[in-house]
Amino acid sequence: MDPVIIVGAGPAGLALSLALARHEVPTLLLDQSTGEDEERFARTVVLREDTAALAARLAGTGFTQSGTRLTGVRSLRRRQEVAAHTFDEALPAPLHLPQHTLTRALRDALAREPLARLIRGTRLDRLDQDSGGVTAHTSAAGTGGAAAGSGGSTWRGSHLIGCDGPRSTVRKLLDIRFPGRTAVERHAVAAVRCTLPFAGEEVLHRNPPWRGCGTEVTARPLPGERWRIDWLLPPGDELVTPEALVARVRATLAGWTDGTTPPYDLLDTGVYTVHHRLARRWRAGRVLLAGDAAHLLGALGTPAVDEGLRDADNLAWKLALVRHGHAAPELLDSYQEERRAVVASRLRAADQSLPILRGGSPLRPLLPGSARGHEALHSDGHLGRGPLGAPPAHLHSPLTPAPPHPRTSADAGVGGLVTDVPVTAEDGSTVRLRDRLGRTALLVVLVAPGTGVWDRRHWMTAGVMPRLAEAVAGLPQPAELLVAETYPGAAAHTVLLVRPDGHLALALSGVDESQLRAAARTVCGADAGTRKEAARAAR
Repeated sequence: MDPVIIVGAGPAGLALSLALARHEVPTLLLDQSTGEDEERFARTVVLREDTAALAARLAGTGFTQSGTRLTGVRSLRRRQEVAAHTFDEALPAPLHLPQHTLTRALRDALAREPLARLIRGTRLDRLDQDSGGVTAHTSAAGTGGAAAGSGGSTWRGSHLIGCDGPRSTVRKLLDIRFPGRTAVERHAVAAVRCTLPFAGEEVLHRNPPWRGCGTEVTARPLPGERWRIDWLLPPGDELVTPEALVARVRATLAGWTDGTTPPYDLLDTGVYTVHHRLARRWRAGRVLLAGDAAHLLGALGTPAVDEGLRDADNLAWKLALVRHGHAAPELLDSYQEERRAVVASRLRAADQSLPILRGGSPLRPLLPGSARGHEALHSDGHLGRGPLGAPPAHLHSPLTPAPPHPRTSADAGVGGLVTDVPVTAEDGSTVRLRDRLGRTALLVVLVAPGTGVWDRRHWMTAGVMPRLAEAVAGLPQPAELLVAETYPGAAAHTVLLVRPDGHLALALSGVDESQLRAAARTVCGADAGTRKEAARAAR
């Protein structure tokens, strides 16, 4: 069986390879780099609840010890606190950690995976695709290419995924446009070890009253009293010298303490530029794009690595269904439809918010309610809520079944991510619902209060369970039956249909075999072509 070829071994490429392996799909990962990831504490990532759980499923939970679960977000303006938000069950805490920690954990997991093969120090020069697969032509990284006598290699795969970053060779070989905005924002960044009075909180400070810090400073904690601090730079190509950056560090630390710079160690520094771009197409036949090769974002707290991991999670199960013969190739079209729509929405929200927050009339802060509105715009992406940061929901996807009749109280969650409740599997084991994601094509969850205290031998043969078990066994795609004591917003005997990437596809009142079968077909793309034709006819 030909593997899936993945070009690029950043977080998105590594996660996609591991996710496909969980679906028993072999992968070949081509990586241009040859060395280990450099430790850069000034280059960190913020993982939301769903993406942190995905990374933990793929790489194990050990890497989380190198990160910090944020306790809240504090917003300051000048010398005043504008708002303070505490993370809790209603607002789950994100994980902040160095990117090299995440990448190493994923790479270590890949080394233990027999279905994945990593080829380092190789560069993609050309690709060809036909009805049976894709051929990738590579040469050794750092040489003049295969044509220059570098001893090129040829690799054959069923599909090829470009996860090779902003300057993606795959995207260029496909001649896919990558429009957007260049240099939306520039930031100076430093990682320091010191004591600050924020106890695990992320700090968003606008217009700090001390000199030399610009108009906006952000600080996020790391373990060991380390902090990553970002300063928004003014538009233009201002050169940030080491001396100027040290002056920013000293002034900021002094402003946040007692007016005197506390003892600190400068661990790492850098300057990064935020670009906003979105590839016109994410699929060309058997070749697809993911991660930074497909999109660039990052202003106002929109998390770029998060979206790359979500790309991998969305694509892996669809590609696996196609590879195993459980779905037609047209299912892959939904990857672009769902993921591109989510990222495009975030980019639109950021582009609409930036002029308000960064430009602005001097009268705007004096308008009634404007401070509250500004604070929400500024913090939503960091808090993981609103159009800038809320978890993705595929409400209008071609894979979302039509609402059942009668509707259930859990309909409000359809399209969004499922709540991670305890569930019991058919073998009697009790696990978290999120732990079963990515294992089979579909999850069918029965909400049945009281089953947790019964012997499995009894409840498996009682009530609606026999009929539901028979319906699940008869689905045209692989599925796993689970039972939950409760589920938010769902009454007893509600049946939930969950996609492998954790999105709730359907909520039924009771067991309706025909509706369940029809919904499973829709989720796996059987009706996508028909719905597309209907949409075209309607236009």
